[in-house]
Amino acid sequence: MAYKIKWSPRAAFQFEDICNYIAKDSEYYASLFAKRVNAIVKAIPQFPKAGRVPEYGNENLREKLYENYRIIYRLKDNFVEIVAICHGSKPLN
Repeated sequence: MAYKIKWSPRAAFQFEDICNYIAKDSEYYASLFAKRVNAIVKAIPQFPKAGRVPEYGNENLREKLYENYRIIYRLKDNFVEIVAICHGSKPLN
């Protein structure tokens, strides 16, 4: 089954916010961060269950890591929803 990718409004806002924060110091690294996160997100549908199950223990909730950031996603019937992107030092709310 080929999953589609959908971004929650919260995750899209967090992603943009992180990129803007990085861009304050370096446009280059903000662009690099965005490209690498997008590459990880685009690869999720190939092996959606490859991400580890975060602390909630819900098998439909998974995460991928990029540097110090967590990309949290939820497996739905026919799509993968990116639900959050946050720094690893911050708790998920």
